[in-house]
Amino acid sequence: MKLQFQLNAAFTALLIVIMTVTGFVIYSLILELLIQDEHRQLEQKGELLVNILNKEYRSDPSIQEISAFLREQDLQMFMYDHHNQHVLFSTMPSEVIQGFLSNNHIENSDELWEYGKNKYVSSKILFYPPNSGLELILLTPLKDLQAVQQNFFVRLLIVFLIGAMAAVILSYFLTNKLVTPLTRLKRQLKKIEKRQFDDIERIKASGEIKEVEQSVFEMASELQRYMRSQQTFFQNASHELKTPLMTIQGYAEGIRDGIFDKEDRERGLEIMVSEVNRLKKIINEMILLAKLDSEQTIYQKNEISAKNLINQVMDRTLPLVNEREITLHHDVDDTITFVGDEEKLLRALLNLTINGIRHANTQVYITVKTENKRKVIMIEDDGKGISEDVLPHLFHRFVKGKGGETGLGLAIARAIVEQSGGSITVGDSSLGGAKFIVTFFI
Repeated sequence: MKLQFQLNAAFTALLIVIMTVTGFVIYSLILELLIQDEHRQLEQKGELLVNILNKEYRSDPSIQEISAFLREQDLQMFMYDHHNQHVLFSTMPSEVIQGFLSNNHIENSDELWEYGKNKYVSSKILFYPPNSGLELILLTPLKDLQAVQQNFFVRLLIVFLIGAMAAVILSYFLTNKLVTPLTRLKRQLKKIEKRQFDDIERIKASGEIKEVEQSVFEMASELQRYMRSQQTFFQNASHELKTPLMTIQGYAEGIRDGIFDKEDRERGLEIMVSEVNRLKKIINEMILLAKLDSEQTIYQKNEISAKNLINQVMDRTLPLVNEREITLHHDVDDTITFVGDEEKLLRALLNLTINGIRHANTQVYITVKTENKRKVIMIEDDGKGISEDVLPHLFHRFVKGKGGETGLGLAIARAIVEQSGGSITVGDSSLGGAKFIVTFFI
């Protein structure tokens, strides 16, 4: 069943339940209100009649005169003498009056009197003076009130049905407005499934559906970017692997065919060993990068001292620093600690530092400090900086600047930093070269 039909069915069922309960309550309540109102009206009519009789027939009136006056009122009533326990006058059948007497209704204060299967609403009014013992009793059959009740309920039911029809029609249009964007969004998801990213269209919606649509659009854009990056990655990877393999193949075939002399064979073997080592390094870094992206279990987080971490970076880069004849400075806040995988984080900082050493002219600075409730590691050099065309893609795989090796070092550094809960950015240093900023929120 489609969502629109489900919503309409649920709304209609809820509406029927509410209307049924409301109708039952109103149906029960209206009869009580009618009985109370009828009792009040009978009491008012009775008091008015008694007042008239007290005034008009004050001086020893005859029962015939009173009876004639009461018959003109066209009411169901009778007059009862409590002293003699006798009915003096009645507009109702005698068997009904006898039924009331046998049920002792006259002596009780019940508002509803019952005779056989019929019920009556009653009101008793004493004549003046109260010790006269005369009482006028007015009655209304309950079936008359029930007829009014049923007539009112039929009208109410008609109003409910018209309102329910209007509500269901309105519900259809509202759910259609709600479901239509979801249907269109489903079509866009089918396009994503078929990788038709260029055909994706934005959906007009509001509220939570708009947020879902925005998330789907962002997901599609990210998926498209990811797939393109994967294509670029495989293209670059194949190129990076193909170049040393071609070199190895060329020298191997030359040595096999005896093309090279002894000196060239020795040099060719050295180049083959060098290219094999290069291949091994590329493959190891590709494997590491794949693990960093897919295997969370390789991260063993613990507390790391910033001072010890930077000291290890200084020790491991010392041979390259001496070879390049540059100065490596460091300024570390000894109180700062990080939470992460020490070996992986050291690898990331080594990649950034070695990158700075390779491109520096005379010096590289490593600074670790706290800034605006953040722990910041800055690595900057005084080299030529990063070209504008490389800068947006610097952390992508196999993106190499001038003098780069595999093009995977900065991608590995970013993966490690992000998995450790930090972020990494690059910009221009006041020294003239590049400045890498690794940030961890406290």
